Amino acid sequence: MSSGGDADGIRPGPVPGPRGAELPLPPPAVPGGPHDGDIADGLEEAYWSVYDGAASKATVGQILARLPRIVRQIGRLAWQADRTATIAVVVLQLASAAMTAFGLMASVAVLRELFAEGPTPDRVRAAIPQLLVVVGFLSARALLEAGVAIAQARVTPKIRTALETEFLTLTAHVRLEVVDDADWHDEAYRANDRGLFYARQIVGQVVSLAAALLGLVGTAGVLGVLHPALLPLLLLSVLPVGAAAVRSARARFHSFKRWNTLQRRVRIFSWLLLERDASAELRSDTAQGALLDEHHRLTTRIAEEDTRLGVSSAGLTLAGRAVGGIGTGITYTALGAMLIAGWLPLASGAGAVLAIQAAQSSLTRLVDVSHLVYEHAMWVDDLLAFQERCRTLQPRRSGLPAPETVKSITLKDVSFTYPGKDTPALNGISMTLLAGQTVAFVGVNGSGKSTCARLLAGLYEPQDGGTVSWDGVSVLDMDAESLQARVGCVLQDPVRFPFSALANLTISRGTLTEADPRRALDAARASGAEQVIAGLPGGWNALLSKRFRGGQELSAGQWAKVAVARGLYKNAPVLLLDEPTASMDPRAEHAVYEAVLRDNPRPDQITVLISHRLASVVACDRIFVFDGGRITESGTHQELMNLGAEYAAMFTLQAAGYRAEAEDLDRMKRPS
Repeated sequence: MSSGGDADGIRPGPVPGPRGAELPLPPPAVPGGPHDGDIADGLEEAYWSVYDGAASKATVGQILARLPRIVRQIGRLAWQADRTATIAVVVLQLASAAMTAFGLMASVAVLRELFAEGPTPDRVRAAIPQLLVVVGFLSARALLEAGVAIAQARVTPKIRTALETEFLTLTAHVRLEVVDDADWHDEAYRANDRGLFYARQIVGQVVSLAAALLGLVGTAGVLGVLHPALLPLLLLSVLPVGAAAVRSARARFHSFKRWNTLQRRVRIFSWLLLERDASAELRSDTAQGALLDEHHRLTTRIAEEDTRLGVSSAGLTLAGRAVGGIGTGITYTALGAMLIAGWLPLASGAGAVLAIQAAQSSLTRLVDVSHLVYEHAMWVDDLLAFQERCRTLQPRRSGLPAPETVKSITLKDVSFTYPGKDTPALNGISMTLLAGQTVAFVGVNGSGKSTCARLLAGLYEPQDGGTVSWDGVSVLDMDAESLQARVGCVLQDPVRFPFSALANLTISRGTLTEADPRRALDAARASGAEQVIAGLPGGWNALLSKRFRGGQELSAGQWAKVAVARGLYKNAPVLLLDEPTASMDPRAEHAVYEAVLRDNPRPDQITVLISHRLASVVACDRIFVFDGGRITESGTHQELMNLGAEYAAMFTLQAAGYRAEAEDLDRMKRPS
């Protein structure tokens, strides 16, 4: 099927028909989301929830087997952050555990005096010295625990600071093609959101783990001193409590993972209702009611799920306490039998009760913290593994420094394929660019123009044996960052730095605080940013972000002018302009090109312009036409027009469009 010609004599191609099976009519109603089963089933696992709930699946053996390695790992991080504070934490924690054990033994001595024969006043007076000893041990333990907290407060922020600094340093410098990998992005955000967060928490958790373990060992030691037969009774008492604690901890971790997933689904609707970019269309479609209805349905289901999980958890806790109570009852029965048989003095029996209760409390705490440490250590491992990976993805920091001026840049048989792609973005291209030239890259989207520009900028490196050379020296023999410093890049979607107007220029030379005033003003004038900055309250000092009090918001076209000024301020031997004026009005675009490309030519600079508006490349010294990752044509504008190939067709098509618009405007202005 085809249509006839239009008024311009251009015949559109045939309209494509359906491919494969014909699409049937949709149903008259469709649910907004899952209505039966698990609400969470419809969501894929988020990158930041990979390890959530891991502790609910791990066996006790797996957790116990991994804990020593985790403790060593955290200890190593703490040692690297602050050796003195780390030693203080270990020594003070051991001393605190010793004070707990000594205090328990002193409590037994108090009970021994109270249960001795003789008048009650005499027994009380005799117990006072031992009671003072108990108070002394408890006071010493309190001081030691305060010392542990102080030392921990010193070392924990240092670990977080060191890890965060290293994380940001590594990720900010990885090669650009790595950043283009979506999987790497997920890993980076996961390490930032979760790894750094739990790295701060896990130090305190390991300290709590050690305290609970030492407390358990200390009470076991006290029972062994009182009577060796009490140790089996301790196991009989604490194992049911431990089993209940394990079940309860697993249920909590499983519940947390489900809660996270359910909340994600609700947030989808919350975000749509609050998102600024969706607000206009949301109101135009009067879609608020539909979204609110779905939000209410989901929150009702989540509330029901929360209730179910809460009731289940309460039942599990009750069952655990019942089993633990049976074990404790058996323990106390056996302890009573030992007292009746005369194996144990009454005071020692009372001390054994205190020790068993302390052991139960320590074990419950040990189980809870062990699950926390096990799961959170996975996030810390993930962070450290990601940092290790980033160390292998850093740019080349050895080799020659890139020259401060360049006479020629030569590309020979250069190819490049993006990670995860089968089709090369560039496939064996060659060209030579000379200082003083203005060169244009043109072609359809995806033809390889921007990829080639990034290779010129040293942001990518050639593959498959191709070479990029500056004055005959391969870029692979140069320090990568020094090469990048020699290229000024102005991109179609520039970064809107939330800094002052002046800092938005100076950042191109690696500083936010130092400026060359004359260079900054010249760059602003040449780019058209002068009037933008002059009109801001505060001028050069105006903050360009609404996130700050008094901050200013620029239009897309104004930001484009600031970006061009930033590229000019860098004053590099190579200037790449990748669709820099796409968001400018025609008059502003013309002014920028006149200033940058024609009024201020630099004999020592290579300027590369990428543009879809071919009228802007007419005056360029050389034009390269890209198609499918190859250069299909090159020459001056007139040479390419004379060739009558792809460039001539594109230029003629655009020119015809402009002429048609002008004629329509002219007709509209004529009196009828």
